[in-house]
Amino acid sequence: MAGETEIGRIKLGSQGLEVSAQGLGCMGMSAFYGPPKPEPDMIDLVHHAVRSGVTFLDTSDIYGPFTNETLIGKALREGWREKVELATKFGIRDAGNGIREVRGEPAYVRAACEGSLKRLGVDCIDLYYQHRIDTRVPIEVTMGELKKLVEEGKIKYIGLSEASASTIRRAHAVHPITAIQLEWSLWTRDSEKEIIPTCRELGIGIVAYSPLGRGFLSYGPKMVEGLSERDARKKMPRFQSGNVEQNAGIFERVNSMASRKGCTPSQLALAWVHHQGNDVCPIPGTTKIENFNQNIGALSVKLSPEELAELESYASEDVVKGDRKIAGTPSWVDSETPPLSSWKGE
Repeated sequence: MAGETEIGRIKLGSQGLEVSAQGLGCMGMSAFYGPPKPEPDMIDLVHHAVRSGVTFLDTSDIYGPFTNETLIGKALREGWREKVELATKFGIRDAGNGIREVRGEPAYVRAACEGSLKRLGVDCIDLYYQHRIDTRVPIEVTMGELKKLVEEGKIKYIGLSEASASTIRRAHAVHPITAIQLEWSLWTRDSEKEIIPTCRELGIGIVAYSPLGRGFLSYGPKMVEGLSERDARKKMPRFQSGNVEQNAGIFERVNSMASRKGCTPSQLALAWVHHQGNDVCPIPGTTKIENFNQNIGALSVKLSPEELAELESYASEDVVKGDRKIAGTPSWVDSETPPLSSWKGE
């Protein structure tokens, strides 16, 4: 299938970045979804993706932490770097004792970028995101340091992840934002109310992570049954007993429509994201070449307005059971920062 599907290219935002129409989320290769996968296999997968036309790679310094960037750095040696658009992120830090914090002060921004450049083995990062917003630091302060890194040639474009609409506006006024990364799928659509319209007004591209509902829209309840104890999804409300049984009905309906259309449920759910606009790039993650090939097949699935509406009715807000975030832990999603006038320096 990899040879049969035309991946295509899109302009991500209005600042000049062009990426493959679908990206590759690399997190699960190293972290959060069970034990790290064998490094040679993951490097083969990255190379297969790039050869197939998926050249937009997504990593972060918190994946591992640090080990995923090191893995991607190894995959990009010997001439592969020039073939990809490389995105990484900073801002989420393990503070010890299982506690995570978000940092956005200038010295941390710079140190994090230098660390990522070293681990990735590159001179410049194509797209550098603040992974979550530090609610203690005015966004203008964080953006000021990111702007310096652009001017120094260490990063080309700036992104934010899971930022509120007002934070996006304030950041964009300091330096143009190229992309906002957010969770967007058939069953996670809260960003459509305010954040996505703000991005479109400002000419900012949209990068959709977990476009397959963290695997649930691919496999349904059997995905949950097979999770290892080290898999973060075990703690997510949507996959808890009581919710997962009700959410199974969403998968069953998606699977039924997929059968009618002659595609897999993964392809149907991913096609829905692709149909949201030519400013949207989903970045499904996988650790298997066969799943990667299936994912790019979604680009060949065409949906009519009626089919899109039918799909959306399956996973409407009142149907989905459970929050998308882990209960009782800080998420920093849709966060605000203090006004610039409050900043007293580092």
